[in-house]
Amino acid sequence: MVFENPLIKDILEKYRVIWALGHAMALMGWDSETYMPREGVKDRAVARAELALLQQQLLLKPELVELVEKADKIENLNDYEKGVVRVLKRSIRIAKALPPWLVAERAKVTQEAMVVWREAKARNNFELFKPYLEKIFDLSRKTADYLGWEKHPYDALLDLYEEGLKTEDVDKILGFLKNNLKQIIDKVLSEGRFPREHPLEKIQYDVRKMELVNQKILEILNYPMGTRGRLDTSAHPFTIDMGINDVRITTRYEGVDFKRTMFSVIHEFGHALYQLQIDPSLAYTPIGEGVSLGVHEGQSRFWENIIGRSREFVELIYPVLREHLDFIKQYTPDDLYYYFNTVKPSFIRVDADEVTYNIHILLRTELEKQALTGEVKIPDLPELWNDYMEKLLGIKPRTYSEGILQDIHWSMGSIGYFPTYTLGNIIAASMRYAMENEIKLKEKIANSEFKIIQDWQRSKIHRYGSTYPPKVLLRKAIGVDYEPEHLIKYLSEKYLSAP
Repeated sequence: MVFENPLIKDILEKYRVIWALGHAMALMGWDSETYMPREGVKDRAVARAELALLQQQLLLKPELVELVEKADKIENLNDYEKGVVRVLKRSIRIAKALPPWLVAERAKVTQEAMVVWREAKARNNFELFKPYLEKIFDLSRKTADYLGWEKHPYDALLDLYEEGLKTEDVDKILGFLKNNLKQIIDKVLSEGRFPREHPLEKIQYDVRKMELVNQKILEILNYPMGTRGRLDTSAHPFTIDMGINDVRITTRYEGVDFKRTMFSVIHEFGHALYQLQIDPSLAYTPIGEGVSLGVHEGQSRFWENIIGRSREFVELIYPVLREHLDFIKQYTPDDLYYYFNTVKPSFIRVDADEVTYNIHILLRTELEKQALTGEVKIPDLPELWNDYMEKLLGIKPRTYSEGILQDIHWSMGSIGYFPTYTLGNIIAASMRYAMENEIKLKEKIANSEFKIIQDWQRSKIHRYGSTYPPKVLLRKAIGVDYEPEHLIKYLSEKYLSAP
């Protein structure tokens, strides 16, 4: 039993109803993105707002707050019990700082905005989404002010997704990557060993057959389809957990360029695996979930890129692709490897290659910071987005849908979320080097020994949930936290050194 202290047990008993509300809201969120009829958003927005308020009220009940304060003074708690206190103290601090009206308004506006965003993207109509985006940034400014900040309001929002992360940390990491990635991009493109385009990108596929491919790949990766997970479709691929025994993923099918949907599935599997491998004894507790978005992205990008785009994985799944997709018979595994690893500046972040991906994050981070401070007005964001894209990658979006409307995150109110994607890429690369030293990663992929890889992740990272802060967990697991040099080393070895 990981929880031994009677006071901690009392806290966890009182916390279960808060967890139950989170469970219900997660299920509502999944439904909103998958099967809810469009007009259902009106009732759902009100319900989400009321439940968000109720969750805040329960978190701030004097009995719970007093117990947490009392537990914080106990010196002989074990690591799991200390984790419960740390996570609840942080949650209570945030709940105390935000007035109820702001909590309710954010829940209501974002629920409506997600539906409007889908329509705006489909119709390539920024004007439709603009008033919601203005509200969301206004609410985000107020949120930052209520939470408190010293050097930049972005600090307060970053911390919501990555505990302890500061703007200066993000600027330093992205600045280092920007300078080094430019050199790698230029060299990869000039050498031409990795193609900018591939014929398979233009080939249409049968959605029903591709669904079978995705299901087979998840089977190979040991995803517990039907028992603890499921795969659905949505406008933007995502993973959501209702607990450690119900973790659902989605993908999208565009009917062309099959690697898009396939890598979405592998990416979301990485997220799901994290939650599925948390120690069952942490269920229904504040630490029974992933510690941060950066660490979470580290898991998903590891499976998507380090494993999914490797030569070994291509060889492994080639028979599956050949069996279900008739056009694959014209291509060799080597052809598929280069199809999976094309490198070129592109408009859509979720489809970006490993080499250029973090430039997309740099763009969004800069725009978020400027819009948050009012340095840039919301109506000016589309043009500024396009100008930044041309400056950073040499291409200019032709439509809103391939520019400012491509991501769902702003409609969700997730200002400060995007930098965690770059943290994830860095963590994934660091995990690769740590794993290579211990279990011969490439050999395990080639032999389909994914259980060994997953057991490594479970023992080093997943089982702890949120017991330790992100940096502490990473140092404990792989010896470093956010080490951008590892990402540059990985990309250089793969794209500049490999035969």
